[in-house]
Amino acid sequence: MIKLSSSLRVLFCTLASLVTLGAAYGGPKADAVIPYKKTDQGTLNLYVYYPEGHKPSDQTPAIVLFFGGGWKGGSASHFSQQAKYLASRGMVAICPEYRTEKGHGTDPRKCVSDGKSAMRWVRAHADELGIDPDMLAAGGGSAGGHVAAATALVDAYDEDADTSVSCTPDALVLFNPVIDNGPNGYGYERVKDYWESFSPMNNIDADAPPTVILIGDSDQLVPVATVEEYQKRMQNVGVRCDLHIYEGQKHGFFNKSKNPEHYTLTLIEADKFLESLGYLQGQPTLKPPSPEKTGKK
Repeated sequence: MIKLSSSLRVLFCTLASLVTLGAAYGGPKADAVIPYKKTDQGTLNLYVYYPEGHKPSDQTPAIVLFFGGGWKGGSASHFSQQAKYLASRGMVAICPEYRTEKGHGTDPRKCVSDGKSAMRWVRAHADELGIDPDMLAAGGGSAGGHVAAATALVDAYDEDADTSVSCTPDALVLFNPVIDNGPNGYGYERVKDYWESFSPMNNIDADAPPTVILIGDSDQLVPVATVEEYQKRMQNVGVRCDLHIYEGQKHGFFNKSKNPEHYTLTLIEADKFLESLGYLQGQPTLKPPSPEKTGKK
């Protein structure tokens, strides 16, 4: 019997997954589809976008982008456009599947469990993916922003047999994130039995990674006051937290299909933030929309 290296095993799994699953993925075609977790509800996959000419021997910064959907639904393709762009700028960008209520019959805790598993899998397989395990960012929108923040701040909901590999991202890029799940926050009625261990706002400490938050001032689900309080708490423990507020914009305003101008504006700010940390080099390659089409505070 021929024995395959771990890198070749990942390659063969990737090719098989692309054949069987690629048609179901609605975003720009990923360069690889890799299974990362087996659950009672099925196998979960990572959709990976590589920079041009990327090799497994590289040590490239990476970002894992979690889709939104209120912990109820959504698709890994949600951030495929942002992932494709960040890959074009030189990062490995990864869009994971995770379990949801509609898709898998699970509650919000499984979203966090899967988010942690995804971060650990990526970091543990850094040598095969060609990434730098010490430059691994996470991001997401709405409930996906919650999942990303929870991988950094929440101690509970581990399902991984081996927790010796850290699930904590080295930076966070959050688009109108669900970050307060307390009595006055989003989703409290669904998570009230465990909200204190679940809410990123209530688990901030000095080990939190540098963060950027992008939100509209007319967001009907996440008030600006909430993210301002989050920023204040981060700064109080000495952690960088940049906040960009966009005038007249509602929840989900960063999605390209609905709002191409603010998709561009928010992605430019995300690019600048990542460049400031050394994850990207040079200026954003996106062209800003004309000022009369947008408003930003």
